[in-house]
Amino acid sequence: MIVWYHVRDLDAGRAFYRDKLGFTEMFYDADSRWSKLERGAMEIGLSEGEPQEDGGVAHVDVPDVKAAAERLRKDGVEVGVVFELHGEMRLLDVFDPDGNRVQLAQEL
Repeated sequence: MIVWYHVRDLDAGRAFYRDKLGFTEMFYDADSRWSKLERGAMEIGLSEGEPQEDGGVAHVDVPDVKAAAERLRKDGVEVGVVFELHGEMRLLDVFDPDGNRVQLAQEL
Protein backbone atom coordinates (compact mmCIF):
# COMPACT_ATOMS: atom_id res chain seq x y z
CA MET A 1 0.00 0.00 0.00
CA ILE A 2 1.21 3.46 -0.81
CA VAL A 3 0.11 6.69 0.85
CA TRP A 4 0.47 9.89 -1.18
CA TYR A 5 1.31 13.27 0.30
CA HIS A 6 1.39 16.65 -1.42
CA VAL A 7 4.25 18.88 -0.28
CA ARG A 8 4.93 22.49 -1.21
CA ASP A 9 8.70 21.93 -1.58
CA LEU A 10 9.52 18.46 -2.90
CA ASP A 11 13.23 18.62 -2.05
CA ALA A 12 12.50 19.65 1.55
CA GLY A 13 9.86 16.92 1.82
CA ARG A 14 12.24 14.27 0.49
CA ALA A 15 14.90 15.37 2.98
CA PHE A 16 12.43 15.29 5.88
CA TYR A 17 11.25 11.74 5.19
CA ARG A 18 14.79 10.46 4.57
CA ASP A 19 16.68 12.32 7.30
CA LYS A 20 14.09 12.63 10.08
CA LEU A 21 11.91 9.53 9.61
CA GLY A 22 14.42 7.08 8.14
CA PHE A 23 12.73 6.40 4.80
CA THR A 24 14.78 5.24 1.79
CA GLU A 25 14.11 6.95 -1.51
CA MET A 26 13.34 4.33 -4.15
CA PHE A 27 12.48 6.62 -7.07
CA TYR A 28 12.75 10.33 -7.89
CA ASP A 29 11.40 12.08 -10.99
CA ALA A 30 12.77 15.62 -11.13
CA ASP A 31 10.80 16.53 -14.27
CA SER A 32 7.38 15.41 -13.00
CA ARG A 33 8.23 16.47 -9.41
CA TRP A 34 7.45 13.32 -7.44
CA SER A 35 9.27 10.75 -5.35
CA LYS A 36 8.61 7.31 -3.89
CA LEU A 37 10.08 6.36 -0.51
CA GLU A 38 9.74 3.35 1.76
CA ARG A 39 10.48 2.25 5.28
CA GLY A 40 9.78 -1.38 6.06
CA ALA A 41 6.42 -2.29 4.56
CA MET A 42 5.25 1.35 4.35
CA GLU A 43 5.56 3.14 1.01
CA ILE A 44 4.85 6.82 0.53
CA GLY A 45 4.70 8.96 -2.54
CA LEU A 46 5.47 12.67 -2.46
CA SER A 47 4.33 15.04 -5.15
CA GLU A 48 4.66 18.77 -5.34
CA GLY A 49 1.43 20.61 -4.67
CA GLU A 50 -0.84 21.99 -1.99
CA PRO A 51 -1.17 19.59 0.99
CA GLN A 52 -4.57 17.92 1.41
CA GLU A 53 -6.19 17.92 4.86
CA ASP A 54 -8.15 14.75 4.23
CA GLY A 55 -5.33 12.64 2.77
CA GLY A 56 -4.17 9.23 3.93
CA VAL A 57 -1.94 8.59 6.90
CA ALA A 58 1.22 6.50 6.67
CA HIS A 59 1.68 3.96 9.48
CA VAL A 60 5.33 3.27 10.34
CA ASP A 61 6.49 0.59 12.77
CA VAL A 62 9.32 1.68 15.07
CA PRO A 63 11.11 -0.21 17.86
CA ASP A 64 10.59 2.53 20.50
CA VAL A 65 7.95 5.24 20.06
CA LYS A 66 9.02 7.18 23.18
CA ALA A 67 12.64 7.37 22.00
CA ALA A 68 11.48 8.42 18.52
CA ALA A 69 9.29 11.15 20.03
CA GLU A 70 12.17 12.51 22.10
CA ARG A 71 14.60 12.48 19.17
CA LEU A 72 12.14 14.14 16.79
CA ARG A 73 11.21 16.85 19.32
CA LYS A 74 14.91 17.65 19.78
CA ASP A 75 15.18 17.91 15.98
CA GLY A 76 12.36 20.47 15.94
CA VAL A 77 9.77 18.17 14.38
CA GLU A 78 6.11 18.67 15.35
CA VAL A 79 4.95 15.58 17.23
CA GLY A 80 1.86 14.75 19.23
CA VAL A 81 1.57 12.90 22.53
CA VAL A 82 2.50 9.22 22.88
CA PHE A 83 -0.75 7.29 23.18
CA GLU A 84 -0.86 3.76 24.61
CA LEU A 85 -3.62 1.31 23.67
CA HIS A 86 -4.34 -1.18 26.47
CA GLY A 87 -0.69 -2.13 26.95
CA GLU A 88 -0.57 -3.56 23.43
CA MET A 89 0.57 -0.68 21.24
CA ARG A 90 2.01 2.82 21.45
CA LEU A 91 1.16 5.41 18.80
CA LEU A 92 2.58 8.82 17.98
CA ASP A 93 1.43 11.35 15.40
CA VAL A 94 4.26 13.14 13.61
CA PHE A 95 3.72 16.04 11.21
CA ASP A 96 5.92 16.89 8.25
CA PRO A 97 6.74 20.56 7.46
CA ASP A 98 3.53 20.82 5.40
CA GLY A 99 1.29 19.40 8.13
CA ASN A 100 0.89 15.91 6.65
CA ARG A 101 0.38 13.34 9.44
CA VAL A 102 2.43 10.18 9.81
CA GLN A 103 1.70 7.73 12.61
CA LEU A 104 4.55 5.90 14.33
CA ALA A 105 3.61 2.65 16.03
CA GLN A 106 5.28 0.26 18.47
CA GLU A 107 3.85 -3.12 19.42
CA LEU A 108 4.38 -3.82 23.12
